[in-house]
Amino acid sequence: MMNRGGMEHVQLSNEEEDDLYGGFNQQNTLFDTDDLYDDVAFQQAVKTSHGRRPPTSLKVPGGRLGTAVRGTARQTMPSSMGRMSTAMQGEGSRPITAVRRAGYSSKKDSMDPLNLGTKQTLLETKEETPEEKVRLLEKKVHELIEESCIANERGEHQLALQKAKEAERTDKELSRRREQQESSEQANVDLAYLVLLNMAVQYEANQMYKNALDTYNLIIKNKIFAFGGRLRVNMGNIYFKQKDYSRAAKMYRMALDQIQNTYKDLRFQVQQNIGISLVKLGQYSDAIVAFDQVMQEKPEFRTGLNLILCYLKLGDRDKVKKAFMRLLQVPMNYEDDEKYRASTNDKKYNTILEAIRDDSLRKIERERRAVAEKCIMNATKLVAPAVQESGGFDWCLEQVRLSRYSDLAHDLEMGKAIAFLREKKFDQAIEVLKAFEKKDTRAASTAAINLSFIFFLEKDTSQAEKYAEVALTADRYNPAALTNRGNCYYAQWKCNK
Repeated sequence: MMNRGGMEHVQLSNEEEDDLYGGFNQQNTLFDTDDLYDDVAFQQAVKTSHGRRPPTSLKVPGGRLGTAVRGTARQTMPSSMGRMSTAMQGEGSRPITAVRRAGYSSKKDSMDPLNLGTKQTLLETKEETPEEKVRLLEKKVHELIEESCIANERGEHQLALQKAKEAERTDKELSRRREQQESSEQANVDLAYLVLLNMAVQYEANQMYKNALDTYNLIIKNKIFAFGGRLRVNMGNIYFKQKDYSRAAKMYRMALDQIQNTYKDLRFQVQQNIGISLVKLGQYSDAIVAFDQVMQEKPEFRTGLNLILCYLKLGDRDKVKKAFMRLLQVPMNYEDDEKYRASTNDKKYNTILEAIRDDSLRKIERERRAVAEKCIMNATKLVAPAVQESGGFDWCLEQVRLSRYSDLAHDLEMGKAIAFLREKKFDQAIEVLKAFEKKDTRAASTAAINLSFIFFLEKDTSQAEKYAEVALTADRYNPAALTNRGNCYYAQWKCNK
């Protein structure tokens, strides 16, 4: 039996209350489609562009077009687009939606949900001022000149010329902008000078000598370029390449007049160029004046050799001898080879030597030494026949021994022996070479190789083998000495050795 107290919270349904599912079988006359063909407003909407648009879904006439929310009948009105609007739960209606997709534009098919494409961004780029544009153009000119110089250094002369022309065009644009702005800032004279100079250099590198000369003249005639007169040296070099030695000498002299005395090295180089041009013209006396002035102020091996040549052409033997002695007094200006010899005790010093033994400075020293030795050797060969009354080669050899280049005396004696060999004076050659036996190891090894070869030609294989062994004693891996010993063994049918 049910407790009466439990029935207090039970609510019985009211028979008079509305049915929850009522109203679904009732049809709203608003959705009746039978009279649409007679509806003027609907037919006018159908004739528009939106009305002709195919519907997204097919609705069956007479079917249910929408649902109703609980407790509320759904009522909709046809929109101007020919599409029924939806209803929201509760009161009020939802705004009509757009036909286009959200976030898309009709002009470009790119996603832009926030419509940033049609509005200015918050971080706008600041507009450049005229002064900043001028600075950017100057920077571009510098970059083009740098690229032109790098291309020239790599040997790409055509590319270097193109970059130089582009730099010139940019510099002209820079000048126009300055004129338009009427700025108080003065034009960059150094930059304009650099642009023209680079153009002339690139023309010369491409062997366009006429264009190069015109550009150099343009710089020289412009008074705002203070040091433009020095470029006459470059013009002289072009004339020298064209073998127009008279104009080359003229340009060198005009350049020398405009170079101050403080630039001594440059003045000496120009004077040397003047002397060489005069030698080409056959004016040896004037060339001697130029070379002699250089030898007095800054002695140099090539200049000393040229001075000897001029005196030889004039036939002045006494001055030839004096010029040869002046050549032997020219300093080498490099460190002695003893500096590069390793020490057995100091490991740190040996490590440093390994690093500097073949560096760029060491290569420069070797090149200077090679130039010095070549000039002295050539001068000896030229002077010896001209001073036969004074002993000729022996006199030159003695002067070399007394100079700071005494180590070259061995090479000169070796050259003397080789000269005897060429003249087939074997006895005299053997006499000269045997004198090396008591000298330093390197010279003795070279002499022994030559002696071994001479005796082999004379078919004296025993003596040839003897001197081949002497050479190998000094340098066991000497290829020439090994070849001589192999020839001796082959001549003696000692094929196994």
